Amino acid sequence: MTQPAQKTWFITGASSGLGLSMTRQLLARGDRVAATLRKPERLNDLKAQYGDSLWAAELDVTDTDAIRTTLASAFGELGRIDVVVSNAGYGLFGAAEELSDQQIQQQIATNLIGSIQLIRAAIPHLREQGGGRIIQVSSEGGQLAYPNFSLYHASKWGIEGFVESVAQEVAPFGISITLSEPGPTATNFAEGLISPEPLAVYDQTPAGDVRRAVAEGNFGGFSHGDKVAWLMIESASLEPAPKRQVYGEEAWQRLHDVYHGRLTTLDAQRDIAVSADTNTALPNAIHSIMS
Repeated sequence: MTQPAQKTWFITGASSGLGLSMTRQLLARGDRVAATLRKPERLNDLKAQYGDSLWAAELDVTDTDAIRTTLASAFGELGRIDVVVSNAGYGLFGAAEELSDQQIQQQIATNLIGSIQLIRAAIPHLREQGGGRIIQVSSEGGQLAYPNFSLYHASKWGIEGFVESVAQEVAPFGISITLSEPGPTATNFAEGLISPEPLAVYDQTPAGDVRRAVAEGNFGGFSHGDKVAWLMIESASLEPAPKRQVYGEEAWQRLHDVYHGRLTTLDAQRDIAVSADTNTALPNAIHSIMS
């Protein structure tokens, strides 16, 4: 079997979950990885095993200046970086009313603004080297929504809209972007959920149902974390780059049902949509008011 050509990757949030699994798999197959995380010493064992193939640096993605400096250092020391993986993030879990202002700000600063600024900082480097790939880790929750995840969804829906636009801007420079959308995955994501003090008033509501499901480990089927990481790695070799990739059978089915439902609703609203155009007559009720 032909081995893939060696690539150099830049990965945020490499201390655990999908980021760590990607880092391990890439190093094992002979690629180079620039791994960033809050505590680089967590990768000491990998550094001892793989030496110069692993470049590790401390990075908090809520620090925009640090993002720019760290990316510049990685490109400067490693030369070309083929794939930038925006993976750092976490989940804020609670009914919207329960969340604190600080929790909301931190969620948006990490998942949305941090991802935006990483992509913005990477573009000039990728453009100057003649192109490259960006993988933005999103979620099935970037296309649908569950109770108790409102701010997490806001961050993921937000980054998906950003990527949809930016991908069109940078395509002429040979830069492509893929949104990775895992469903529930067997990583430590659930352990990292930040939860406010619950309000009893939500106990017998959909928010309470989801809270109990998560606590009992019954929140949907779980994909294999290492398999998802491998598929994300493989996506970087696909041409043309997929705009999105969904991981997990249940995630695929849920998104399929959501898309179908939206299209059905949209089709039913066509006459309403057309009636808003300037080339259609004003309804009598509006005409009488405006005359």
